[in-house]
Formats: sequence, C-alpha cells, structure tokens
Amino acid sequence: MGPGFLVSIAYIDPGNFETDLQSGAQYKYELLWIILVASCAALVIQSMAANLGVVTGKHLAEHCRAEYSRVSNFILWIIAEIAIVACDIPEVIGTAFALNMLFNIPVWIGVLLTGLSTLMLLALQQYGVRKLEFLIAFLVFTIAACFWAELGYAKPDAKEVVKGLFVPQLKGSGATGLAISLLGAMVMPHNLFLHSALVLSRKIPRSVRGIKEACRFYMIESAFALMVAFLINVSVISVSGAICNSSNLNEEDQMSCQDLDLNKASFLLRNVLGKWSSKLFGVALLASGQSSTITGTYAGQYVMQGFLDLRLTPWIRNMLTRCLAIVPSLIVAVIGGSTGAGKLIIIASMILSFELPFALVPLLKFTNSKTKMGAHVNSTMISTVTWIVGSLIMVINIYYLMTGFIKLLLHSDIEMVAKVFLGILGFSGMALYLAGIGYLVLRKNKEGAHLLALTAPESQQMANQQVNGSIYSLPREDIVNMQLPQRSSPADLD
Repeated sequence: MGPGFLVSIAYIDPGNFETDLQSGAQYKYELLWIILVASCAALVIQSMAANLGVVTGKHLAEHCRAEYSRVSNFILWIIAEIAIVACDIPEVIGTAFALNMLFNIPVWIGVLLTGLSTLMLLALQQYGVRKLEFLIAFLVFTIAACFWAELGYAKPDAKEVVKGLFVPQLKGSGATGLAISLLGAMVMPHNLFLHSALVLSRKIPRSVRGIKEACRFYMIESAFALMVAFLINVSVISVSGAICNSSNLNEEDQMSCQDLDLNKASFLLRNVLGKWSSKLFGVALLASGQSSTITGTYAGQYVMQGFLDLRLTPWIRNMLTRCLAIVPSLIVAVIGGSTGAGKLIIIASMILSFELPFALVPLLKFTNSKTKMGAHVNSTMISTVTWIVGSLIMVINIYYLMTGFIKLLLHSDIEMVAKVFLGILGFSGMALYLAGIGYLVLRKNKEGAHLLALTAPESQQMANQQVNGSIYSLPREDIVNMQLPQRSSPADLD
C-alpha cells in the first residue's frame, strides 16, 4: 500500500475540480461517462507503468534515456517538464482559492504563500515514506468525506446520474473542449513517470511468481485508490449539476453557473446550500492542492534523474517547479482576477492532454516489448485496448486543435497577411506535433536484454531454491534517497 494513493492524488487535484464544476454547470450529468471511461483507462495505464518498474527495475524516464537519441531524449524531457509545470499551475491557483475561501486571503497573496506551504509538508519526509504515504491517503479520504457530505446537501437525481455515467453524449464544440479538459485532467503524463518510479522503493522477489504477485497487488491497490478518486469526481460533477440546474436559483447564482470556477463555486455553495457547505469545499480544495504538490515534486525529481541523470534535493526541485508555476499564476491572478485564474486552469489541463502521447506512447512501446518485459509482456487484449485508447486520445486532441485553430483564424479581426502568417506557423506546429507522435509510434525499440525480467526456466529454478535475500531486489537506493533523508534506512520500507 502507498504508491497508488500518491498517484491517485493527480486525479483529484484542483484542475480536476475546475473542469468537473464547469462540466456539471454547463452540461449537468451528460459528461459523467467521460470520467468513467477515463478512470478505467487510467487504471490500465497506471498498472502498465507500475509493471514496467517492477519487471525491469528501471522507471519510464530511465528507459527513455536508454532507448532514444540524445536530441529525442532532451525534447521528451522538456515536454515532461512542461507537463509538470502545467500540472502545478492548477495546484497553485486551487490552494490560493482555498485560502481565500477559508481565511479571506487575497488570491494573489495566496499564490505566493503556496510556495512556502509545500516546503512545510516536504519536511514531513524525515518521519519516513510510509508515514508520508499515510498522510496522503488521509488527505484523499478527507477530500472524499467533504464531497460526499456535499452530495447530502445537493441531493442530485440518482437516475440522471446513472444515465450520465452509462449513456455517452457529446453535444457541441463546447462539450468537446470540456471533454478534452476532463480527459487531460484525469490521465496526466507526469503520473506515468511517477508510478513507474515509486514501485522501485519496495522489496520484490525476483521470480516469475514474485513479480506477478507484485504486479497484481499494485493493480489492486491502484484500483482501490482510483475508485475513491472516481467517486470524488462523480460527486463534484453531480453537486455542480444539481445546484446549477436547480429551479430556485436567483439571477446572480445563474450568472455564476454560466462561467463557474473554483472561487465562484464557494459563493454558489454558500448561497444555495449554506455556509458549512462552502467551508467543506474549501477544506477539500486545500487538501487537494497541498497533497498534489508533493506528488508533483517527486514526479519532477524522477523525470530529471531519469532523463538527465541529475538529482536535486526535493526542496530545491520544488522551488524551481513552483516558481515556474507561480509566475504565470501570479500575473493572471493580479491582472485577470479569479476569473482569469480559473481560465488558466482549463488551459493547463488542455496542455496536459495534448502532451499525454509523449509519455503514453513510450510506455505502450516498452510494456509491449518482449525484449524488455520478458514473460511479463502485455497480453494481446491489453495491448489492443491501450493502443485504441491512446489513439482515441490523440485523434480527439488533433481534431480539437485543428478545428479550434481554424475557427480562431476565420473569426479574428486581424489583417489577412497576419492570418496567413499565423496559419503557416500554426499548421507547421501541428505537423511537428504529428511527426513527433509518428516517430515514437513507428520507431522500433532497441534490441537488448531486459534487466530483471526472468525467463520461465530461470524462474522455475529460482522457485525451487530456498527463499532468501539473494532472490530479492532490494529497494533502489537512489529512488529511496529521493523520498527519504540520507540518514533513513531502506529497511523502513520493508
């Protein structure tokens, strides 16, 4: 137990809440099926990321460094870092909104305070990774309790919620944009790097049976953690849909529902459901933002170590990432206020969705490679399903990108020369995007022996041996030392 809850935080961060609130306000329960599909896809994909680490003893970023050329590797690293910053922006703004709801602190001051608050939580590392994982799990259940209590206040129609979950609907380009944002907020690129690395902090028997058991238990744990995250997301959409489609809303609340963000949601809940409802939302948002920053810091550390073989102490790494996220968040919060900050969250979620193929395609290629995974390679069914899911995500992204860009050019008031220039730049960028994905998909993996996956004869021989320390892969010291101070012992992780 542990890694699954750290990973699940990315599925219930402030970026998810923002897109959940907007989808519920604008389309009631019609987009709930996106959450169901994304959660099922997330379980399969996260399990594959965990399996890659368990079987090979290397995480995704390290495999990319070994597999691709220096230039390709550098580009993938830059894309991964942009994804982590894009993930950090909603966490910064969400925490600032939560501080505003609970203590009336201005949003721009809350943005500045988020940099310090995360360092306080990272100081808890000295008590051991197990206790930090317990804290994250506690925060997950705090978020769940808050939103399930909100459900009791809002009382959404159960039949309509079930229909929204199992009857796919997508009406209009606005719904398509929100669907992409929901998908981008659910399946995050940095999570694939994080999960494949976290599993390396555990002791796993190096036999086919031991590896299979580890993979199975990681999947069970991930399924439980992601199920809690799924129920939280459904609760947020259901509460938003029930309130904004209520018949007894006044004119001001109806205006708030038309452009609902995290900050407006607090006032809406207070007006419709009462003061305690607003405070519960603030507590959930604060817990979400703070726990998300810890997992974002770890993901950034593993990405940097894997792609560049470069390690930084967690607080330095956190400050670098946090500063890159605070600058745009602060500018938007000062100039555009809470409305501008809310729109920045949607943009960040869409950036994550567009960047997902550059983490997902390498993961699919590596876990489908018998050379790397040995007897634990993906089955044909899993391989087919994951490639279909990945292809759908890429096709939707490309379609939305092209149609949105063409509409922007056609309806803008700029000169024709500028339109032509922007069109050339835009379509060149799309061509590069497609070429990058095509390169990753069509490129053949390098031939080379997998590190720790065992062939069947080897595993049978080891299974007959007496179980002792020699057939265990101890937690990797470099992974452990990124999570714990140097004075801590890896034995704490047994």
